[in-house]
Amino acid sequence: MRYEELTVPSQAKLTTVASLAFTEGPACHADGSVFYSDILNNRIMRWTPEGNCVVWREPSNRTNGQTFDPQGRLLHCEGAEFGSAEGGRRVTRTNLESGEYEVLTDHYQGKRYNSPNDICVDAHGNIYFTDPCYDDRSIMEMDCDAVYRIDMSGNVQRILSQPAIQRPNGIAVNQEGTMLYLVDSCPEVGGNRKIWKFSLNEYGVAEQQLELWDFGGGRGADGMRLSESGNLYIAAGISTPRGTHENRDVPTGVYVLSPLGKMLARIPIAEDVITNLAFGGANGQTIFITAGKTLYRTQVPDVGEVAYPTWTQLEAGGHE
Repeated sequence: MRYEELTVPSQAKLTTVASLAFTEGPACHADGSVFYSDILNNRIMRWTPEGNCVVWREPSNRTNGQTFDPQGRLLHCEGAEFGSAEGGRRVTRTNLESGEYEVLTDHYQGKRYNSPNDICVDAHGNIYFTDPCYDDRSIMEMDCDAVYRIDMSGNVQRILSQPAIQRPNGIAVNQEGTMLYLVDSCPEVGGNRKIWKFSLNEYGVAEQQLELWDFGGGRGADGMRLSESGNLYIAAGISTPRGTHENRDVPTGVYVLSPLGKMLARIPIAEDVITNLAFGGANGQTIFITAGKTLYRTQVPDVGEVAYPTWTQLEAGGHE
């Protein structure tokens, strides 16, 4: 049967009128399960290798990015997107074995965070997180969007802010704690859609800023992860621009960027909007990808660089 295209008035533009989920923040556990955020519905989900998907925490205080620390505790960026009144605007930690849930930081110099977005940790246990504000900026108590570091003693310091960066989003750090990678994704006309690389000195302060990649006028990156070979796996792109600040020049997918800033490959993802990814699987070569309402997975040649658990420990049948 042949279908003819229906002619509609020019003003009858196809738009999104409802969303059922907005997945983010995947984090892979040693048992093979994946914890990920559904920010829109204010909950954290857990997927198991048997194919089950259950609500793990509700409400989640608008949790966005997540990762595991070297002790196997799950770190959460409790943000403010899709409902600032329900957002924690803090960084928290859950011990999966004991059930202990604690606040690591909820203020800096007496002011609440904007909306903690993404988080990573080095092998020493130092935590790095981004704090942009993408929704209602009238809630801001801070005078900037910034990046923070929580050291092993629990001390918090601001290590990056404007004008060096505009709107920090995804973040990755090498396990030695000497190199930091940052997504700068500013949803304004002419705003940054860049991947930055910084060296970290012995005090955790970011230095020697280097631009690795510029996504230009398209939707830039959101979340990213680092592999043992030093490649960055970056969730980026969009099919339907959300405003005049972005175009279709960057199709959705996971982009693989070398440590020297060479674009090596793209793994196409058909669904808008791709948000984040995490390495997992028995050998650390599976990536789990959050996009819109869906959690995807695929195999890659690289092994993920993670603090917990190391893939050597996994192959040995356990972890410390």
